[in-house]
Amino acid sequence: MVTWILQGVLEKIRLKIQRVEKAILAQREECKEPCTERRKGFWDVSGWTTIQNRKDGSVDFGRRWDNYRSGFGNIAFDVGKGHCNTPGEYWLGNDRISQLTKQGPTEVLMEMEDWSGNKVHAQYKQFTIQGETSNYVMAINGYSGTAGNVMLEGATGLTPGDPSKQCSREDGGGWWYNRCHSANPNGRYYWGGAYTRYMAKHGTDDGMVWMNWKGSWYSLKAICMKIRPYFASR
Repeated sequence: MVTWILQGVLEKIRLKIQRVEKAILAQREECKEPCTERRKGFWDVSGWTTIQNRKDGSVDFGRRWDNYRSGFGNIAFDVGKGHCNTPGEYWLGNDRISQLTKQGPTEVLMEMEDWSGNKVHAQYKQFTIQGETSNYVMAINGYSGTAGNVMLEGATGLTPGDPSKQCSREDGGGWWYNRCHSANPNGRYYWGGAYTRYMAKHGTDDGMVWMNWKGSWYSLKAICMKIRPYFASR
């Protein structure tokens, strides 16, 4: 009798494991095919999906709302390698980012490099993006890292800009601006780091800025953003 009960319990566990494995494989395949078509994000072995990558200025990030909604750029899919070292600049797309963050608690990691090869990161343990009907409102919280905290933690009303609006037009790209920015990962790409208002299109600090690390008039060499389920590494 006891053996029969144990066999029944083990069978239920086995079936549950199979369902979970199928769900994970389905999710991976859903990402994998579009990745090769340069439409979706990059998965690495630690569970991160890269949603943004900047490294050489090859892609113009001064795009309109519909471009940021659907995504743009050149995605290189290569599982197992750090994406910042993989060719291709892109924005995954607000719709897809929103869908990923709605699957459960999500964390975001931003990895940065300056023109001397120094690297820092900023990680937030809470990161969500609402859908287009809510104007892709962002909520972010729980900072840790070495780059300095420049995101408006606890904010729930930030929406990504449209280059037709003042901050997006002046700052060179789409981002969750709040009276413009302290961080501008999607800004204009300037070779060499330091730039001046005379070099900027509108005389503003429109580079790839992370103010608490390098200030307003230093444009980073590389930055990438990654997200994953919060409990993936716990």
